Amino acid sequence: MDNNINSTQYYKVEKDQELPVSDVIEKVYNSLKEKGYNPVNQIVGYVMSGDPTYITSYNNARSLMMRVERDEIVEEVLKFYLDKRFEE
Repeated sequence: MDNNINSTQYYKVEKDQELPVSDVIEKVYNSLKEKGYNPVNQIVGYVMSGDPTYITSYNNARSLMMRVERDEIVEEVLKFYLDKRFEE
């Protein structure tokens, strides 16, 4: 390492790997289920209010959920439903 104080040191921060929204929903769903919560009610509560306390911190579920915008969650769920509902 160069100890010259006049040299610029470089530090590279690795960006967190982003999970697809569907994976986040699945992980949060499973964590809520494991803790004995009704996952649908809890996720709806979070999406409607934006209050992260609807999501358990178990398995880092709350942090994962907060990385995703609430409109992205609605979009993913609606897209999944419509694809399944009107599948030809």
